Amino acid sequence: MISAGKMSGLWSGQPVSLKLEDLNVICVVLGCEIGDLLIPEPGKVPRPGQEAGVQEATTGSVMIPAVVPKRRDGRSLPPM
Repeated sequence: MISAGKMSGLWSGQPVSLKLEDLNVICVVLGCEIGDLLIPEPGKVPRPGQEAGVQEATTGSVMIPAVVPKRRDGRSLPPM
């Protein structure tokens, strides 16, 4: 059984989540295969390194910001 909320999300094209069990139920009702329901959209998925980086104005390359660890108790970290 699939909830009305999940079906509403599927109908609108913005599902929150979808389990393989849900796809199986839909396929049994429609008489189709899971692959018939899925449409690949590779243009909507960012390539690795694109989503977190900041583009540099002069060269156009992507620079990944450095991760700086911070302590939660207010004390400073030892020098590197």
